[in-house]
Amino acid sequence: MFSFLFNHIALSVKDVDQSVAFYQEVLQLEEIKNTASDSKTRWLSLGEGKQLHLIPRPNSEIKINKAVHFALSTTDINALIKHLEALKIDYSDWKDTPNKDYIRKDKVKQVYFQDPNGYWIEINDAI
Repeated sequence: MFSFLFNHIALSVKDVDQSVAFYQEVLQLEEIKNTASDSKTRWLSLGEGKQLHLIPRPNSEIKINKAVHFALSTTDINALIKHLEALKIDYSDWKDTPNKDYIRKDKVKQVYFQDPNGYWIEINDAI
């Protein structure tokens, strides 16, 4: 049987500089060195060796829907929600109710919002 650890998620983005700025401001991610190539792909640390790779694809169509998202957990989701509000970033629950969080059946609180390319991000308190 195989054993796996999560390594990275890669997203195609229209404007890599705009996307890096968004993730640095909103999620306070630190940029790290792209050790794989000399390409314009930029890497951000998600902590504990996990990474977000932003791959510039300015001429590609990016198709999105809310079911395709990535989720991050935080110990203080209320502070994150206040941060989103201060940045004037719209967020919603799973059903698209604007500026509303959702508490799942298992008591996990979550919100969803989109990055500049339309990718959905879920933040929850499932720690």
